[in-house]
Amino acid sequence: MALKETKNVKRYHSIKDVARMFNVNESTLRYWETVFDEISPRKTSNGARYFTDEDIESVRLIHHLVKERGMTLDGARRKLRENRETTVNHEALSNRLKEVKNKLLLLVEALKDIEQTR
Repeated sequence: MALKETKNVKRYHSIKDVARMFNVNESTLRYWETVFDEISPRKTSNGARYFTDEDIESVRLIHHLVKERGMTLDGARRKLRENRETTVNHEALSNRLKEVKNKLLLLVEALKDIEQTR
């Protein structure tokens, strides 16, 4: 019988942590929560917000549409409502392309270093 792996994964993330993940203000996240139904963090009795992984995925998509692609909040809301799956695929592709670009830039730097040592 195989042993279960125990993961030390947080189930909920504070608004401060999520704001740091996306380099946005906490007030931005609170505002997005009022605009987008996809974001619905759990709130404690004193009003502290705790985001699930699903909330964070929604924030990631919204951040991609608004901050990276320059869409308005209304445009992003419509895009998510009309075709969320395509938006998820585009965001994943965009992230993969960024990774490839970063690796290529590292290779260029390495080649420059090699040329300088010759």
